[in-house]
Amino acid sequence: MVNRNIILFGVLLLNSLSCDVAIEKVCLNLMQDRNKNLSCESDLSNIFKQIIFERSKASITSCDYIIKDVLVFTVATNETDGYKRYVRSVDVYGFRDNLRVLGTGSPWLGGKVRTSAGGGYKVNLLKQALEKYKNDEERIVMFTDSYDVIFLSGLTEIIEKFKNTNARILFSAEGSCWPDKSLASKYPPATGGKRFLNSGGFIGYASDIYAILTYAPIKNENDDQLHYTIAYLDEKLREQHKIKLDHKSEIFQNLYGAVADVELKFEGGKASLLNTVYNTEPLILHGNGYSKLSLNSLGNYLANAWSPEEGCVMCWEGTTELDKTLPETYPVILIAIFIERPTPFLEEFLLTIYEQAYPKSKLDLFIHNTVEYHQDVVNDFIKKFGKEYRSNKQVLPKDSISEADARNLAMDYCLLKKCSGYFSVDSIAHLDNEYTLKLLVEQQRGIVAPLLVRPYKMWSNFWGAIMDDGFYARSFDYMEIVKNERRGLWNVPFISTCYLINATLISNKETRPSYVEGDLDTDMAFAYANRERSIFMYVSNRVDFGHLVNPDSYDIALTHPDLYQILDNKLDWEKKYIHVNYSENFNPERTPIQPCPDVYWFPIVNEKFTKSLIDIMEAFGKWSDGSNNDPRLTGGYENVPTRDIHMNQVNFEPQWLYFLKEYVRPLQEHVFIGYYHDPPRSLMNFVVRYRPDEQPSLKPHHDSSTYTVNIALNKRGVDYEGGGCRFIRYNCSVTDTKPGWMLMHPGRLTHFHEGLRVTNGTRYIMISFVDP
Repeated sequence: MVNRNIILFGVLLLNSLSCDVAIEKVCLNLMQDRNKNLSCESDLSNIFKQIIFERSKASITSCDYIIKDVLVFTVATNETDGYKRYVRSVDVYGFRDNLRVLGTGSPWLGGKVRTSAGGGYKVNLLKQALEKYKNDEERIVMFTDSYDVIFLSGLTEIIEKFKNTNARILFSAEGSCWPDKSLASKYPPATGGKRFLNSGGFIGYASDIYAILTYAPIKNENDDQLHYTIAYLDEKLREQHKIKLDHKSEIFQNLYGAVADVELKFEGGKASLLNTVYNTEPLILHGNGYSKLSLNSLGNYLANAWSPEEGCVMCWEGTTELDKTLPETYPVILIAIFIERPTPFLEEFLLTIYEQAYPKSKLDLFIHNTVEYHQDVVNDFIKKFGKEYRSNKQVLPKDSISEADARNLAMDYCLLKKCSGYFSVDSIAHLDNEYTLKLLVEQQRGIVAPLLVRPYKMWSNFWGAIMDDGFYARSFDYMEIVKNERRGLWNVPFISTCYLINATLISNKETRPSYVEGDLDTDMAFAYANRERSIFMYVSNRVDFGHLVNPDSYDIALTHPDLYQILDNKLDWEKKYIHVNYSENFNPERTPIQPCPDVYWFPIVNEKFTKSLIDIMEAFGKWSDGSNNDPRLTGGYENVPTRDIHMNQVNFEPQWLYFLKEYVRPLQEHVFIGYYHDPPRSLMNFVVRYRPDEQPSLKPHHDSSTYTVNIALNKRGVDYEGGGCRFIRYNCSVTDTKPGWMLMHPGRLTHFHEGLRVTNGTRYIMISFVDP
């Protein structure tokens, strides 16, 4: 039998505390009463039944009676992304049954509240809804906006705080007097906190709220905040209905003009909001005015959306799962590819599109290419893979269609093909994850982008915040997201380059993406239009999706311009040109190959590299004459001349020196132990051409280097006969050279060597004298 004192203690608690706090304290006393360390949950139904019976003489099985009659009102004429977020927060804190949504399915009659005063329609809707409660002096009613509001707590705590104010009506407060600044002087003095009334959130008793709703008529297009402000400034009404303002954000936090006042706090595995100015923890967050983007950012974490322990909870809400065994059930997607500028590694980009693990029978292709240089690559792609798709359509460079018009054409083509989704991909977006499209479809958001970042940089395809002029600003969490230190699904104000759009947005003229907004470029226009229409844009880094290439230095006037991209696009350059077995050179279980003493042989680049380098040199064509007179050198004299072209003649010197640093130097340190020089120096970097009728061989000589690099560029027995290198001191020759394999040997003193005669064809080698 429970101690009678416990029951009486519970009665007293319920008279002054919220249900949750009362339960906690009763549990503590129950454990002390029984002298046991146990959870009292199994006993609470009987205990509280007795407690409540003692207090109300009625048999009630839970403490829900405290909040069950509370009415929570909002207005939402459309189920926008903001409204869905609002309802989610209601569900998180468990009071959906209390919620009453006004205006659903009806046109908005309250004026253009985004750009001017308005909102009287909300007053009239609420007035109508409260008609039957107008004389109820005990029922608590709360009203909030919906599109820009997030609940941070359940009703129990909200009501408890409200009751502690001893108000009959409590309005949220802000630092600006809106919409009539001239009324500021009429406000009663405040001892601290925000001084002015905001109508985006208030709570009170039904009879009192109804009284101020009806104290004067209001037209739908008139301003709701002005209506409530005048009531508050009427001293008689204010005192009669005990109208107060939540000056220090005990319950309501308005963000406009107060973004710097708040910060996120993570405790107990969840995020909460702290007002650092007043040291309060608001329970309802309102992104009024121009603070909506800050609300969106905070909303990525609040209402149990994300936590350090659980990660992204919100990521899994509303998702679907596509069954790979049922490809016929996949939604139809249009992939719209945009090649708007010369772009490195385009062939590899198109291959990532083709390799997406999504049934081709459910994909249509649209390609807009403005770069004539790339048309052959595009044609090859369509010729090889185009027939696998439902359809494909090209807009060619000769069509002279602008980017904005092309993007509109692509959306029209999507609707023509009865697509469910529109997947826009710019040519700089490499989707290394073959499940990118599938995962984005499964995410089930209106607009969602995969996070793509330039390797080794902080440049990405999203902005976490923007400045007042609409340009980039760094959000508090940008670095953590870009570095994948925080994984999740993030509501952001700007995305570009690659994103999936639900076709329902495209088919509705009110929500169709716009790529023309004043003098903004297409990316800025797209994001701006979405923000203006309150359409959320998400970026996901739940998994690694891919990366961005950097096109800024890409020069299509060069022969094989991809080869020049080692500095700006190292990751893609490595994938395209480094030998597939390069990393095996460092395998501790593998002994480096030595065809001659202290001569090491490594696979370093592939045949794409070697063929491209030969093409570059032959396209340049200005081979030296092989004489001792060489004006390219300081002093103009070459002791051991060859027929060659220097790297600096084809503008490849910086790239080659970086190659020496990143790929040659580690091999040197691996085999010539104890010698370190970072970065390596090399003044002589050149491609040599040997021909029987030109210069077939090279006389014995020492190299002016600490060590020499010699990379074969073509195939012995196929491209030429004979050739090779003989190390005279050791009477050892290397003749069976392989394209892309590098000989590395000491330069001075020990490795006197000669170039063996080429008897047929043309032999090409790449030479560097390192650390002369």
